[in-house]
Amino acid sequence: MDLEAFGWLLTEDGQQLLAAATRELENAGDDPLAAQTRLRRTAAPEHAAAAVTQATLRRRAREKFGADADRMYFTPDGLEQATRQRVAEHRAARLVAASTRTVVDLGCGIGGDLLANARAGITAAGVDLDPVRVAVAEANLAALGLPGAVMVADATTVDTSPFDVAFADPARRSARGRTFDVDDWTPPWSFVAALLSRDACVKVAPGIPHALVPAGVEAEWVSDHGEVKEAALWSGRLSTTARRATVIGVSGLATLTDEDDPGAPVRSIGQYFYEPDGAVIRAGLVTAVAAGVNGGLVDEHIAYVTSDESFRTPFARGYRVLDELPYREKQLRAALRERGVGRLTIKKRGVDVVPEQLRQRLDLHGEQEATLVLTRVAGSGTALLVAPF
Repeated sequence: MDLEAFGWLLTEDGQQLLAAATRELENAGDDPLAAQTRLRRTAAPEHAAAAVTQATLRRRAREKFGADADRMYFTPDGLEQATRQRVAEHRAARLVAASTRTVVDLGCGIGGDLLANARAGITAAGVDLDPVRVAVAEANLAALGLPGAVMVADATTVDTSPFDVAFADPARRSARGRTFDVDDWTPPWSFVAALLSRDACVKVAPGIPHALVPAGVEAEWVSDHGEVKEAALWSGRLSTTARRATVIGVSGLATLTDEDDPGAPVRSIGQYFYEPDGAVIRAGLVTAVAAGVNGGLVDEHIAYVTSDESFRTPFARGYRVLDELPYREKQLRAALRERGVGRLTIKKRGVDVVPEQLRQRLDLHGEQEATLVLTRVAGSGTALLVAPF
């Protein structure tokens, strides 16, 4: 989307065309080409394309932004890279709790974090190198009736000293696509490391190595309804621990830190089995979950927990252990067929198994549904039949 086409979309005529594009998209069964073809009968091709693109992106954005998506504006890359609303709101709440009054967003994109901060009552300013994204972020602030300022600028040249907190979300893409090399980020890791010498928060990929996190900086991994979405590095007075796992779910938000981790032993399989949330695993806090359920690890290198007690915890999914089955494929097939299993969910960790391929080879046709865990227990391959509770 170019700047001129987006600017036109914000005019009265553009808004009418966007409303028409939304209706046409619904009538066309989410077929953008069909919707655009109808709109081009009465609108210029570039205007029709801009309206249909925006209507399509709004529908896609509902997963991230909920009801706000239908009033917001997006670019395809900007939507992909934007922080989910629930995660951005959590981050803004942390800033408020730390008495943050002002924040500068270095690389604000379409404004996901900018909006959350403004809504939380923080005076927020954003910069981005892309004029289109700046225009989109401004439009989003206006659409939601939120205060804030956005301008085109190179984040590496901005003086952040007038602001309480500096926030950055480096672009993790190069000319070759998504990159896991921190030196390919824009701005690069050298800029991030320098920024973390003050009160700052930097959004990073969840796969960031623990060894890369500077001393004294808190690393927080966040999952949203079971999916690990990102990590954030908190520095200065915002850093309150070394490692944190934050889980956002239907019951709200829960957090676990390295201070909650007394350690836990490796032990034999008990009556209950726990699958820790991905944020917990990334944060290296599986033993904290084990301690919380009065249990232990099934293997020192495997992120599974077992216990003789049943606990409800936001940090792991719990299962009741029904039986230990033969690990060898032929005997496993016989055991599952004997139980009438036809629909099988396979969970695995620490073993060389491709669940889809194994499911085909097992060739089950029964009426029962079951969950099978394939893992190592004390170094040996083990098959457990479990049921969620």
